[in-house]
Amino acid sequence: MTTLAAPGTPGQARGRLPLLTQVGLHILLIAGGFLVLLPFLIMLLVSFMPKEVILTRAFALRLATWDNYIQLFQAVPFGRFYWNSFVVALATTSIQILTASLAAFAFARLRFRGRDILFLVYLATLMIPFQVTMIPNFILIRYLSWYNSYQALILPAAFSVFSTFLMRQYFMSVPLDLDEAARMDGAGSGRIWAQIIMPLSGPVLATLAIFNFQASWNDFLWPLVITNSLEMRTIPVGLSSFQGEFNTEWNLLMAGSVVALLPILIIYIIGQNWFVRGIAFSGLSGR
Repeated sequence: MTTLAAPGTPGQARGRLPLLTQVGLHILLIAGGFLVLLPFLIMLLVSFMPKEVILTRAFALRLATWDNYIQLFQAVPFGRFYWNSFVVALATTSIQILTASLAAFAFARLRFRGRDILFLVYLATLMIPFQVTMIPNFILIRYLSWYNSYQALILPAAFSVFSTFLMRQYFMSVPLDLDEAARMDGAGSGRIWAQIIMPLSGPVLATLAIFNFQASWNDFLWPLVITNSLEMRTIPVGLSSFQGEFNTEWNLLMAGSVVALLPILIIYIIGQNWFVRGIAFSGLSGR
C-alpha cells in the first residue's frame, strides 16, 4: 500500500531549494540585472544633461532638457543616418534569411553525394575573420562601381554561414515524413520549402531576424570603409562624428545612442518569445 506524503513533509519538498538559497539566488540575479542595466541608465541620464553639467559631473534631474535631442538632428543629418541604417538592416536581414533558408533546406532535407563534407567545409569558413575578406570585398566593390552605394552596404552581408547553420539545425528537427507525404502528392522541393518547412520555422526565423538586424544595425567597420559621404553613412559611423581627437560631445553622443537603441529594443520586446523558442529548438541552448 502506497502512503502519500503529507503537505510540508520532506517527500513533497524533495527537489526544491531551501528558502535561504532561493532568496540568495534572487538577490544575486537582481544585482546582476542592475549591473547590466547600469550603463543604459547612465546613457539615458547623460542624454538629458547639458554639456556643462556633464563636464562638472553635477547631475540633477531638475537640469534635464530635451535640447540635446533637438541639437542631435541639427548638428548632423541624423535622420538620413537613421534611414540608411533601417534600409540596410532590413534588406540585409531579408536577403540573408532567404539565402540561408534555401542553403539550410538543401543541407538538411535533400540527399546528394558529399552533402555533409560540403557542409563542414562551408561551416569551416566561420573561422576566417572578416578582416581577411574585407580587402578583397572592397576591391570587388570598386571593380563593380558600387562604392558609396546601398549595394555595397547590403550585398556583402547577404550570405551568412551562421544563419545557414542555425536554420539547418532547426530544419533537421522537422520530421522527414512531411517531405515524403508532400512528394507523394506531387510537390517538388521548392514547394516543400515554401509551404511546409518555412511556415513551421517561425521561432528560428524570428531568432535570425533579431540576430541579423542587430548585427547590421550596429555594424561600424564595413560602412566606414565602403562609404565616403554623409548621405550614405549609417548610425554607428554617424555617431563617431561626435568624437574628435581632443573633444567629445558626450551629450549629443548619448542622445544619439538612445535614439539608435530604440528599434533594437522594440524588435526584441516584440519577438522575445520567438527568440527563446528558436534558440531552444535549434540546438544552441546546450540541451
